[in-house]
Amino acid sequence: MRNWEGVDVLVTGAGGFIGGHLAVSLQQAGARVRALCRYNSRSDRGTIDWFKPTEIAGIEVVFADLRDPEPITKAISGVDVVFHLGAQVAIPYSIDNPRDFFETNVGGTLNVAIGARDAGIRRLVHLSTSEVYGDAVTLPISELHPISPRSPYAASKAGADMVIDSFHHAYGLPAVIARPFNTYGPHQSARAVIPTIVTQALSGNRIALGRLDPRRDLTFVSDTVSGLMAIGAANDEVLGRTLQLGTGTDASIGELVALVGELVGHELEVDLDPVRVRPHDSEVPRLLSDHSLVSDLTGWQPQVALRDGMARTLDWLSANQHRYRTTEYTK
Repeated sequence: MRNWEGVDVLVTGAGGFIGGHLAVSLQQAGARVRALCRYNSRSDRGTIDWFKPTEIAGIEVVFADLRDPEPITKAISGVDVVFHLGAQVAIPYSIDNPRDFFETNVGGTLNVAIGARDAGIRRLVHLSTSEVYGDAVTLPISELHPISPRSPYAASKAGADMVIDSFHHAYGLPAVIARPFNTYGPHQSARAVIPTIVTQALSGNRIALGRLDPRRDLTFVSDTVSGLMAIGAANDEVLGRTLQLGTGTDASIGELVALVGELVGHELEVDLDPVRVRPHDSEVPRLLSDHSLVSDLTGWQPQVALRDGMARTLDWLSANQHRYRTTEYTK
């Protein structure tokens, strides 16, 4: 297992939910972290600035757009390991605006892969998504499951995975694909279902949602981050592989509503909001992981049970309600 002390690391998508947690955890482990955030005219660093100043002191924040190769090449220069988390991620928005997703997720990943190849880095860990599987043919889902994306987002991420896989085979890029199932926890955006449920529950007894029957394998963010770090630190046996990060258990949206109701201390009533219902053929009914391969290769195991993780998430959201607009639907 690699000691992260003194290792130079780039995290793309560091202003996002998982990326911010990963950047901070890597620095706490001794790495020298360069955090790439998407350029904007306000110098908004996203969730990086949601941490305590002492937690982010020393992180080098740089701005770029994944679609622009020159700043991506510059950001990769001089680092040992790249964690590529930068992406457009919202499924409903991808249905409205697919071009941005393919340009950012596929084209941006191509820029990262070229930059990493030319820089001669030691390892690239690319973040995929369980959404690439579509409707499950077999359960639990292993890395051998066929790919059948049901949304432009999922298709763009499948394309990005293929970019990384092809660069490993064609150029010997020392890359591995990490495929987490649904990650949740503090700092997650309102576009995700758990913050949507919790922030509304903190404001009253009635919440607006789409379908309640889809089931997801929910992984607390600290477990996803420890999994990514384990993959980044593992021996070369992981190179060229896809490794899943999940818990091996799942829950329906309706069950999450009931759990949140228990945690906040009042029963929740759900109003079906047609705007929040995905097109029927794009909804994935169930995602449930088999994480035995990553456990065998790295020793990683999830540590946080759903109820505990939800309680931690609720505590953070309760203290940070000012960051969310509960009356608006965020795609």
